This record gives sequence, C-alpha cells and structure tokens, in this order.
Amino acid sequence: MTASRVRFRSAVFAALVLAAMETFAAQGFAQASTSASRTAVRSIPTIVQKDGHFALMVDGAPYLELGVQANNSSAWPAYLDRVWPAAETLHANTVELPIYWEQLEPVQGKFDFSVVDLILKQAREHHQRLVLLWFGTWKNGSSHYTPDWIKADPGKYPFVVGKDGQTVDSPSPFAPARLEADKTAFRMLMRHLATADLQRTVIMVQVENEAGEWGGVRDYGPAAEKVFAGAVPDALVKALGKQPGTWSQVFGEDADETFMAWSIATYIEQVAAASKQEYALPLYVNAALRDPFHPGKAPNYESGAPTDNNIDLWKIAAPSISIVAPDIYMADYAKYMKVMELYKRSNNPLLIPETGNSAVFARYVFAAIGQGAIGWAPFGLDLTRYSNQTTGPEAMEQSALKPVATQYALLAPIARKLAAGNLAGKVRGTSEDPDNHTQTLDFDRWQVVLRFGMPSFGNGMTPKGNTPPDGGAVLLELGPDEYLIAGHHVRVDFKPTFAPGKKRLWMKVEEGSYDAAGNWKMARIWNGDQTDYGLNLKADENVLLRVKLTTY
Repeated sequence: MTASRVRFRSAVFAALVLAAMETFAAQGFAQASTSASRTAVRSIPTIVQKDGHFALMVDGAPYLELGVQANNSSAWPAYLDRVWPAAETLHANTVELPIYWEQLEPVQGKFDFSVVDLILKQAREHHQRLVLLWFGTWKNGSSHYTPDWIKADPGKYPFVVGKDGQTVDSPSPFAPARLEADKTAFRMLMRHLATADLQRTVIMVQVENEAGEWGGVRDYGPAAEKVFAGAVPDALVKALGKQPGTWSQVFGEDADETFMAWSIATYIEQVAAASKQEYALPLYVNAALRDPFHPGKAPNYESGAPTDNNIDLWKIAAPSISIVAPDIYMADYAKYMKVMELYKRSNNPLLIPETGNSAVFARYVFAAIGQGAIGWAPFGLDLTRYSNQTTGPEAMEQSALKPVATQYALLAPIARKLAAGNLAGKVRGTSEDPDNHTQTLDFDRWQVVLRFGMPSFGNGMTPKGNTPPDGGAVLLELGPDEYLIAGHHVRVDFKPTFAPGKKRLWMKVEEGSYDAAGNWKMARIWNGDQTDYGLNLKADENVLLRVKLTTY
C-alpha cells in the first residue's frame, strides 16, 4: 500500500472518530442539566490518553473547559447571583468555585452540604459544568480556610516552624490530627457528590490550593526535624535513580526544598486517595509558579509547591492526583509559552486552572488549546467588585470580561470538536508574540502561516503586529486538505509542504456554523477580496471558516 493511501486511510479513520465523538457531544449539556429525578446515572468524568494526547471525557466524549474561576469569597449563597451572569456573558461552559472547609464542617464531625447542593442546583439551572476547589489545609500556602476548631488549637494543628524558630503562616504537613481531619472532610464531600451529582455537573476537583510554604524553605519543627534526619523513602530514591541516604546526603543543597515538597505531596496524596474510595473524579493540584527562566531558589518562590522543578517528585508522591497544573499570571509571551512547555508532559495533561484576567491574557486561550490543554480559566471574572469594578451585565463593555468573552464566543460552539481533535492530534494553535509578527503551524501536508497586524489588502508586506498584541488562531484538521479555522486579529494562509514548487489554491472557503446536531451550515463562500491576500480574521467580528485546499 502506498504511503499516500496509508495517510488517506488514517485521515479518514480519524475523521470518523471525530464525527462519532461530535455526534455524541452534540446531544448537548441540556440533557445533563435536566432535573435529577429524570436523569439516568451518567458516566463519571475521566481523563484518557492516546498517542501522547489527552482528553477530559465528559458524558463519554472529549470536553474542553472554557472556564472562569470566581473570586475567593464568591461561593456563598448571597453572592452566587453575581457569578452566573458573568459566566453567561463570557460564554463560559465551566465555573470554578471554592468549597470552604470552614463552611462545610463548622463543628467537628458535623457536615453541612447545603451550600454544595445550592451550587449544584444553580449550576444546572445556568447550564454550567463545575470544577470545585477544595480550600482545605492549604490556600495559597496558608491555612486560613480551616474551621475555627482547628484555628483555635495550634498545638494539635501546628504551623510550620522556620529556621529561626519563629512560626510561619503555613500549615505544617507534620500534623497527623489535621491530616486525618482533612481526609475525613474531603472524603465526606466526595461521598456526597457521588450521590448528589448523578448528572456529573462536577467534572474535576482541585485538592487544596497552591500548597506550599511562603517565607521559608521547610518545616523545622520537632516532628519535621526527626524525619529530615532519617533516610529518604525508598520509593523516591528508586524513582529518581538516586543512591540511598539522608535528605542532605541524597539531595545536597536542594535537600530542604525537596524534603518539603515530598512532605506536602504525600500529605495531599493521603487526602486524595481517601476520596477516590468514595468517588473517582479526576483530581488535580495547582501551582504558584517560579520564573521559568530565572527561578533562583526557594524562598524566592513557594517552597515545596508543585513548581516545575518538583513535577516529577509530585507525580511519584501523589499518584491519586491526575494533573499537576500551573496557575499562570505571567503576561510575558515567552514565559507563558515556557510554562506550558514545562507542564505539558507525557504523564501530565496540560490544564491551566488559573490565569490572569486582564486583556493581555485573553489571547493565550488559543496557544493553550494549540498545546493540547484540556482546560483554561481566567481568575476573578465575576461581579463581586474585586478583580473587575462593574456592578452588572449592563457595564460589561467596560469591564474585564469583554476580551475573554470575545474569544469564548468564537470558541464555545466548537469546544467539543477541538477537544476531540486534540485527542486525535489534529489541532494546532498559537497566540500573538509581540516580538515575532509571523508564526507558523505545521500539519502533515500544509504549513499554516499566521501574520499579525496585516492590512486587509496587500501582498509581500511586512506584518507590524497588533497594538495591543491580542491576536491568535486555532486550526482543526477535518480531513485531507480540509481545516476548520477560528482566529482573532490575524491573517491566515497555507503553504503546501507535500508538493515542492506548487502553490496553494483555495478550493473552497466557507463561512458558517455548526447546528445543535453537529452539522456544518454554510452561510456564505469567501472569494475575491476575502481570499486574494489570505484569510483576514478581524478583531471586531467572530467567524468560523471551513477551508478546502488544493495546489496548482
């Protein structure tokens, strides 16, 4: 069989797989959000891997989280009505909301699920999926969301002790009583979800929040010192290919930070493992980052956290955690791309559960999808007057919501298709680099050329870049020489790599949309001014293009 026939059959097979997934997905979230009494038990969300690509499976089909994370104190009943309108305006399909240990278990051993149930109910009413964030032992390196009965007894539930002997505002991982209490509370939460959420409104759960230590490198309390003086666990030594010994002997100048990372990760693993016995939802941890190019040493960043230098350790220590995820608040293009490169691994799906919410960050959704991310969510985009100073939907045009809403409006109708395409390795995408106004994306037969800051007309012109740099594009290979294109403020063109000396010829460029059943509906055919100089995707309109190519 010739190579071309092999490629053709492989492409046809991939297209059939995508079509089957999309047909299933096109049944829509509406079925999943009917009342519990009318809803059959649905499949539990899970993460799958194929040929190095990942997908979050929701309702049995790949799902792309176009999310929004609410502000830290927005998950109280009195403020939830300021969350859902923002999610709707953003065209988000998923809301990330915290569950507070202090609210869930105000009295030890007595659990209150009323807020959890209200969140589930309102999410279904507003046709949103949920990612729940467990604010338990750790929240941003501290323990401020623990119940009063824990805060009132630091002897039983100790803080980290610094090298100078002073108490650090961070919970010690050497606290058996708090570990058991956290395990119990989180297990009870997951047990409740297992029966209260047969509709699978919740698709993932974050265990703790940015766990680690700020202001120090490790715990020097008596219990910690005893363990630090002992041998490094065999599991870690063998997995890293090290020689046995004490922490100082094995890890040298990195011993303190490595010890803290192992201690925190194994603590969280016990919390996660206990919950898996109740309800096996995908679990992840999130990381406050260090500079990917000039990291320095802890305590310049959160010590013991799942930072890029500790990903391998966390994967060894916490097998019940499916994803180690970066919270990216670095607006610089090179840093943003580098962080995604560091966390996208063969054993770790790329998920960006928190990112900046200003206009400069909105374009990065294209690059995240292009890197195979299963989800992307800016932080703090609700109406509680914290990160954006608006009071209602009528003020959205002047708010921080508009840039993300523009991109989500374009991507939401094809989110399932992009998720299925990423699992099949058929998606490419990027965001505008202010220092490089021309970028390329490579498929098997075609190179896609993206130019930022181009006028509508003119060939052979040098792109100048957009001001501000807000462009981006994502492409899905639908079949041989056929692509779906979504982009913002960019000119898209193609070069054939399979036919040297040949030129690109538009066989057909269709503008259109997909109906509820997943069928393409053409609105018009682009030609002439719309195609002579490439495909210009403007900033002030959202269009989907379906392109068929040939050569001459």
